[in-house]
Amino acid sequence: MYTKEQTQKLQAVTKKLLKEPGSINELRDILRFHEHRYYVLDEPLISDYEYDNLYKDLEKIEAETPELITPDSPTQRVGNSLNKEFVTVPHLVPMLSLENSYNAEDLIEWDKRGRKLINTDEIEYSVEPKFDGASISLIYENDILVRAATRGDGTKGDDITTNIKQVKSIPLSAKFSDYGIQKIEIRGEVLMTKQSFKKYNEHLVEQGLAPLANPRNAASGSLRMKDPMVVRKRNLEAILYHISYVNGQSSVVNRQLQTHSSSLEMLWQLGFKSPAKEKKVLSGIEDVIKFCNDFEKKREDLPYEIDGIVIKVNDVELQQRMGSTTHHPRWAMAFKFKARQATSKLINVEFQVGRTGAITPVAKIDPVPIGGVTVTSISLFNPDVVKEKDVRIGDTVLVERAGDVIPYIVKPLIELRKGNEKKIVFPTKCPVCGDELVKPEGEAVLRCVNINCKAQVVERIIHFVSKDAMDIRSFGAANIIKFYEMGLLKDIPGIYTLDYEKISQLEGFGQRSIDNLKTAIDNSKSQSLNRLIFGLGIRYVGEATAKTLAKAVDHLLDFEKFSLEQLQNLEDVGIKVAGSIYQFFHLADNIEMIKKLEKLGVNLKNTKKEVEINGKLDQQTFLFTGSLPTLKRSEAEELVEKNGGRLLGSVSSKLNYLVVGEDAGSKLDKAKKISSIKIMNEEEFLKMIKM
Repeated sequence: MYTKEQTQKLQAVTKKLLKEPGSINELRDILRFHEHRYYVLDEPLISDYEYDNLYKDLEKIEAETPELITPDSPTQRVGNSLNKEFVTVPHLVPMLSLENSYNAEDLIEWDKRGRKLINTDEIEYSVEPKFDGASISLIYENDILVRAATRGDGTKGDDITTNIKQVKSIPLSAKFSDYGIQKIEIRGEVLMTKQSFKKYNEHLVEQGLAPLANPRNAASGSLRMKDPMVVRKRNLEAILYHISYVNGQSSVVNRQLQTHSSSLEMLWQLGFKSPAKEKKVLSGIEDVIKFCNDFEKKREDLPYEIDGIVIKVNDVELQQRMGSTTHHPRWAMAFKFKARQATSKLINVEFQVGRTGAITPVAKIDPVPIGGVTVTSISLFNPDVVKEKDVRIGDTVLVERAGDVIPYIVKPLIELRKGNEKKIVFPTKCPVCGDELVKPEGEAVLRCVNINCKAQVVERIIHFVSKDAMDIRSFGAANIIKFYEMGLLKDIPGIYTLDYEKISQLEGFGQRSIDNLKTAIDNSKSQSLNRLIFGLGIRYVGEATAKTLAKAVDHLLDFEKFSLEQLQNLEDVGIKVAGSIYQFFHLADNIEMIKKLEKLGVNLKNTKKEVEINGKLDQQTFLFTGSLPTLKRSEAEELVEKNGGRLLGSVSSKLNYLVVGEDAGSKLDKAKKISSIKIMNEEEFLKMIKM
């Protein structure tokens, strides 16, 4: 952040440099200053042409004296070559999701839970816009940006450092050392302003290319582009809104980071674009609710797309006391704005077959933009929904994007009917295989029960290879459909017996593509049991239930011996889910498929359970604080889990061991007050594992 006096001085230097050559340090300082004015403050003091001339002067000097180039020079934002692939890197602290609320009642209940948890009458909150972009994590070490990553799966993400350097509102260096900070991890959002998005789409249309769907997708897709110069042209921006990890001089750091709002101010002062100016600190949930309602009215006037307000407990120590679930922090809540609506005409209904045989009517409507996305297809779910809403082909319908993501038809506008609208007639035979459809008792959907129906087979394979299942990243839906139609793939086990020689003869499949596909398929064989269970597509079994099932057995085929009663005794498994699981593991075709997968090398064992039983740490709980001498935090935590221990997010009576490094901070002070917690250093921790 620059003072008025500094700004005047730097502008005077700028005018001088525009007239006569300057030193390399002068040019770097001036260019950083103008990047901040343009990309952070939106208040440029010079023209693009003048900025470009200064930039070229710096490039010229660095070309003549390459030994003087520094990592944080403005010229280093552009990579020297194209990225061949993105490396996966661990986050220092997991990037959790946020719990969502759509009404005031949810916020009141969340506030009540929070006050009860920390035993207080009122909580001070910091509230800020919920920016609709792509999540990122930045690591600065010794004041230099050393790594940037996508959110990924929350524990690790793609290394996008080169592309992030194209986002000019992100400083390549910042004086964290002035605050006693040696290493810091910052979270934020990369986004494209409404104006930039409009201009970029106009440019694409002029070139005869299809426009991008919405600013969020434009930002997210940019981060994984191979060419950093293309990323640069998209004119992206970044808002940094959370500090997840700090390593430095405790007393200095803690004074600045005692509250979330003060951390936003610090980021702003250091030159980052943070919500420091938009945020509001409020006491009590009633004031928060009023702020949310008032801010929603300003939504359309903002330069960015936002989909709500994020509410955070302002006191960082209270955040630590409240802790987190495996999914979200208990100290933060996202208040989502009302979904956006539009009207369109329903022109046709198509019937799609899912992986479980369910027949889903899909409404085809005249394309309509809603919340930055052009909607053309909307699920009508089942016959009961169609009957209840009395939706007809030819109707003008009110369309809404639930949570600004999932579109659905709210209702037909009956008063606009002209009399030529047609009722939706459901098929009696499968639109894909032609078999008779059935409606199981107690269900609302029609089903095709032909397990060999092409649509079901293809959808099951697509689900099996998906990111949350076996995560075979190089195997997209288009290729699965192509291989199936060509006879190269007929079922799930066929994934592991693909004829790569025949595939190599297909257009678009070079040796590198085939190698990537083969590697991804081979790697999937060692996926955890819960991923395999989820990938099998058992009805009613989502990711959470799959993890519950995986913990219950040593080997997947153990479920052949489970009774319905035993299944219902498992956590969150009711009678309907138990019945589906029981039926799945008592069908001969399914058992044969599972046995084929095992013969092909796919892991069917619960290796985590073996670790828990035989691990040296035997369900003991651990927490790490401070900077460890030799281990990264992620490496130490992995050692705990590999040896049967469990990780906790905060100090409490449930904690068995606190492993302390340099600059341990408040966690150490809290642990000393609980006699049952054993405090140890890294050396003692490693000895414990080697015993």
